[in-house]
Amino acid sequence: MAQPTLPLIQALRDTAQRLATQAPYQWGHMGSCNCGHLAQTITRLTKAEIHARAMQRYGDWERQIVDYCPTSGLPIDQTIDEMLALGFTRRDLTHLERLSDPTIRAAIPFERRNALRHNQRDDVVLYLRTWAGLLEHDLLADIDLPGFETAPVPTPVLATVA
Repeated sequence: MAQPTLPLIQALRDTAQRLATQAPYQWGHMGSCNCGHLAQTITRLTKAEIHARAMQRYGDWERQIVDYCPTSGLPIDQTIDEMLALGFTRRDLTHLERLSDPTIRAAIPFERRNALRHNQRDDVVLYLRTWAGLLEHDLLADIDLPGFETAPVPTPVLATVA
């Protein structure tokens, strides 16, 4: 699973928020689908720019990720490079397109999990928010806070007056 870092978690949350507030969503469009929206967040490219990059090579996001080559010079590979540089893995991106990561799905309540559809906006938002929550939990679990042991409170000594 992706590296639990603040920028990566924020990218997931920003993508979910944009989708939840009715950004154009179209699963069959390389710039408006699940990976396309995450790519928009990370690269700041428009959906049209991402789609145009992807159309220079055959296939959907899953095929693009399988065929990814960091030295190809293809614009879609540069887009994927940016996503990987943030801490995502190729497997993460493949799972995102189909909402299929078993760990993320297991964290979604049973009734919603079994009804998840990879091409439904609300399901994508739920998946992204759940993923961000899991990564945030992992990030916080790795932070060691110093112990705040209580020191004994000194007892005041009363002076006697002679």
